[in-house]
Amino acid sequence: MAATPHLRPAPGSIPTEPGVYRFRDASGQVIYVGKAKNLRSRLSSYFRDFAGLHPRTQQMVSTADDVDWTIVGTEVEALQLEYSWIKQYNPRFNVKYRDDKSYPYLAVTLNEEFPRVQVMRGAKRKGVRYFGPYSHAWAIRETVDLLLRVFPVRTCSAGVFRGARNSGRPCLLGYIGKCVAPCVGRASPEEHRDLVEDFCAFLAGDTGRFLKELEGRMREAAGEQEYERAARLRDDIEALRAALEKQAVVLPDSTDCDVIAMADDPLEAAVQIFHVRGGRIRGRRGYVVDRVSDADTGELMQTFLRQIYGALDGDEETEGTGTSVPREVLVSHEPSDREAVAVWLSEHRGSTVDLRVPRRGDKKSLMETVDRNAREALARHKTHRAGDLSTRSRALNEIQEALDLPEAPLRIECFDISNLQGEHVVASMVVFEDGLARKSEYRRFSVRGSGEGGSEQHDVAAMYEVVSRRFRRYLEESSRSGEVARMGGPDDQGAATGGEEPTPGKFAYPPNLVVVDGALPQARAARRALDELGIEDVAVCGLAKRLEEVWLPDDEDPVILPRNGEGLYLLQRVRDEAHRFAIRYHRQKRAKALTGSSLDELAGLGPARRSALIKEFGSVKRLASASVEEIAAVPGIGPKLAEAVHEHLSGGPTGAGDEGSGATRERKTDGGGDT
Repeated sequence: MAATPHLRPAPGSIPTEPGVYRFRDASGQVIYVGKAKNLRSRLSSYFRDFAGLHPRTQQMVSTADDVDWTIVGTEVEALQLEYSWIKQYNPRFNVKYRDDKSYPYLAVTLNEEFPRVQVMRGAKRKGVRYFGPYSHAWAIRETVDLLLRVFPVRTCSAGVFRGARNSGRPCLLGYIGKCVAPCVGRASPEEHRDLVEDFCAFLAGDTGRFLKELEGRMREAAGEQEYERAARLRDDIEALRAALEKQAVVLPDSTDCDVIAMADDPLEAAVQIFHVRGGRIRGRRGYVVDRVSDADTGELMQTFLRQIYGALDGDEETEGTGTSVPREVLVSHEPSDREAVAVWLSEHRGSTVDLRVPRRGDKKSLMETVDRNAREALARHKTHRAGDLSTRSRALNEIQEALDLPEAPLRIECFDISNLQGEHVVASMVVFEDGLARKSEYRRFSVRGSGEGGSEQHDVAAMYEVVSRRFRRYLEESSRSGEVARMGGPDDQGAATGGEEPTPGKFAYPPNLVVVDGALPQARAARRALDELGIEDVAVCGLAKRLEEVWLPDDEDPVILPRNGEGLYLLQRVRDEAHRFAIRYHRQKRAKALTGSSLDELAGLGPARRSALIKEFGSVKRLASASVEEIAAVPGIGPKLAEAVHEHLSGGPTGAGDEGSGATRERKTDGGGDT
């Protein structure tokens, strides 16, 4: 794959001013739109190092047949023109956020003679006023049911309305007082519209006026001894307050803002937006996007702001939700061109918009809540995607085809190395069967070799050691259990004796595919370890983090899987899980090393006796210089144990763990064991 030769503009022909550029394919269709502060610098980056481009960008440049550009005066104008062109051409290589679900809105059809209150989903309609979005439709119906006591507006469908008008009899809501029944003439169009306007004003945040009015009427009725009317007004006030309580108060009453948080990984990103109006959360929405380019988080946030607020052009605003531009837009990550985006938002609003990352106070606390929601939304999306059987099957088939495997890799094992400047080197092994994690099969390793050279050489040596140890154990255990070692190894299978069926060990089951966290050197180290053990039927690949490239040990060039394909998604999940498991073990070892001492290794000396010795002598160094008699004088320490402590310390401290002794320890943790 290479860039089209004639696509690159002549040197010096590209201006250095800000502007917007378009890539077109051979048919003239626009396939990508971008903006730049400096057109020459930005466009040159597409042709300077083609091999270093993101795979999706490589595909775009290879598909393009022409590129043109338009110079503008400022970055804000570039942002506006970029959005206009994206909206006009809908280029297939531009990032597009999509709702992670279809959120319901409370809609008021002001374009009708007798406006109706109803639940609506989908595209916005002109002449309709929207409130929301809500997380569930039942939440809207509960709110409307409470408000109909005070604002008995029409909620019936067009068919029911026509039927009531023709028959001269209202529906049930008209009989029980939850509709003024304009269908039978109990309210004129003007009277009903005034009631609808009050309903909308209450939902838009003008709540105090109606509560004070009802409280005044209630006191007036009580003063006139009309207690039944006063009781009804009291119940109306309680209904309005109950509707208000369904909207959490998070900030001062005068605060109008949108709080936007983004959580991302190399393949996907999730965005949550909370709409705060009058200090209350009036709605929330969630979006997910596939990362089809090498854009960083700031660029993704800028794209999201452009999409969510740019969509207001020509549409009806959604009241009380924040799809109209509020006074403040709080974001978890600053957009790439913050000042330009702030000016653009201010022009959309018609007044200044404060775009910033909250650093302290209630707004920072709310941002942390929204950020948790974004991370959980991304995790739910991944779990839902991974849990689908057909999706998992497609992922395994894509991996089989891409790596040219003889069969689908039903069992995948992934190895990752974790260390801090060569200290406390550990490794993890995670297992996925049929595309799902099998935590009971997880294992973790303390790397014994010291390693030489830089960090990469150390990682390669550690990977070789860990893979060798894992598969050496496989050969030993499969031989002991009498299981046929289908991957090669010794000819003598060591049949079971005594007529008892042998129990397979922890490492007796081989994988179809070994994935290592790293590029070509790590993949070759794993392949070398298997070759030296005579194992030929296990495929090996490495997954590099930077561009999510898949490396095969015998190939100089990586295998590029589709960025939005299920195969790469599964490999990434396996790799990330191995990384998480390794990091957890590394932190445990590092914490133990910082808080432990050479006394930890002495058999028969438990935590209580160790504490007593340290309390008596103050430090291990002073304890080491003490005599046997002084040690034995400590309560709970007898002469025999005192002699053992003295001998242990006088011989010098020894290293902890199985790196020093070479012993093998078994301890279950998070579904795995130490090796």
